[in-house]
Amino acid sequence: MSVLGDITPTPPSGISEGGESAARARKSPNAFRTISEVAEDLHIPQHVLRFWETKFPQLKPLKRGGGRRYYRPEDINLLRRIGDLLYTQGYTIKGVQRLLREGGLEAVEAAGEAGEGAMTEPPEGAEGAELRACLEELESIAAALKALTAR
Repeated sequence: MSVLGDITPTPPSGISEGGESAARARKSPNAFRTISEVAEDLHIPQHVLRFWETKFPQLKPLKRGGGRRYYRPEDINLLRRIGDLLYTQGYTIKGVQRLLREGGLEAVEAAGEAGEGAMTEPPEGAEGAELRACLEELESIAAALKALTAR
C-alpha cells in the first residue's frame, strides 16, 4: 500500500465510464444536437459534416454565438441518409446533389430504400449484353490474378 492509500479513479458525477454524460443520454429525440454529438452518433468526422454543409444547401443547422452548430432532428435524418447514399450505396456527391435537386428529400428516401436490391436484375438488350461481356472479362482477369498469386 502506498502513502496515499488505495486510490481508484472514478469518473466525475454525471459521466459514465464510456464518457457519455447522463444529461446527453436523457436527451429527447426531438432535441437539437451539437456537431460533436451528431458526429459521434453517425460515426462521421466533424470536418466531413461541415464539408457536407457546403455541398448540400438543404443542410442548415442553427448557428449560435461563436459559430456553434445545432442540428435539428430533420438535419440529422438527412445527414444519415446522405451518409448512407455516399458510403453504402456508392453514390457520388454530385449524384446525391442531383437526387436532392430533382426529387427533394422524398427522392433521397426512396433511393435509400431501393438501395441494396436496386440492381438484382441485369439490364436487357444491348446494354445488358455489353455489361455481361465486361463482367466475364473481369472475372477471367480475376481468375488469372488469383492463379498468379497462388504460385
